[in-house]
This record gives sequence, structure tokens and C-alpha cells, in this order.
Amino acid sequence: MSTIALMVNDKAMDVPPGISLHALLEQLAMPLQATAVAVNEEIVSRPSWETTVLSDGDRIALFQAIAGG
Repeated sequence: MSTIALMVNDKAMDVPPGISLHALLEQLAMPLQATAVAVNEEIVSRPSWETTVLSDGDRIALFQAIAGG
């Protein structure tokens, strides 16, 4: 089975071709409600995660909300 190469928070990762952003987040066990995502330096809105298909060489930045005061 072939894979595509992504950079996720500056770490190399190989995933199946055709993977959606939502599927990647599930694979990484990210808490979906507290996560913001950018693909190639463009913020992707939560409603678009399931339809955003990742491509070889994409750079993914994941941000988690942190409570503070």
C-alpha cells in the first residue's frame, strides 16, 4: 500500500492517500472540540475537516486550546 508524506507540527508522518483532515485528527487521537488546524499555513474551519483531503507534502499545524487565567 502506498502512502503520502505529511509534516504534522514539524514531524514527518506517512499516511494513506486520500485521508481527510478529520481522519488524520482521529488517528492522532486529538480532542476535536479543543483543536484548531492549519494546512499549508491556511486555517481550516471545523465544518471543512471531513471534506479536506490531504496531499503529499502538506504541512499540518495543530493548535490546542489551553485554559488559563
